[in-house]
Amino acid sequence: MQDDSRPTLVRGVRLHWDEVRKQQMLLYPEGAIALNATAAVILELCDGQRTVDAIATELESRYQGATVRDDVRHLLERIASRGLMKL
Repeated sequence: MQDDSRPTLVRGVRLHWDEVRKQQMLLYPEGAIALNATAAVILELCDGQRTVDAIATELESRYQGATVRDDVRHLLERIASRGLMKL
């Protein structure tokens, strides 16, 4: 994955707020993944317009003092390895 990649969820995959669990879920045709708050924020920024670098920069500005670049890359690579995201 390059810093200038523009990640986006593939067709049929979407974020969904589960009212019963009170958490964000990543839904796909074969199942669902419960997301922690950090993963949900990262995936919400994956709109196909923002680069990986821009996503990390946005999060670092929101959460001053946090170093998130490695976490962003790791999450995106894991989601992409399941075929749920285009990088």
